[in-house]
Amino acid sequence: MRQVILYPGEDGYWVAECPSLPGCISQGKTKDEAICNIKEAIEGYIAALDADGLPAPDHKELDRGTLRAIIRQAGLSVDEFLNRL
Repeated sequence: MRQVILYPGEDGYWVAECPSLPGCISQGKTKDEAICNIKEAIEGYIAALDADGLPAPDHKELDRGTLRAIIRQAGLSVDEFLNRL
């Protein structure tokens, strides 16, 4: 399974993002829905690459800087982010 970042969006929805697949982002009303939706998005992303004869990018470990950038992009402090989990 690819690494997925899950964080609260500004609109009250949960956002799920797969950093190893650029642009592969989904959302849901609940955490579970966001996770289900990102799984479908990952499958579709990889299927589209395969259909075009392109390899899927390697899995990447998420570094601390990336997570902090995502939290900032969501307009939250680290403490606010942790309180919403």
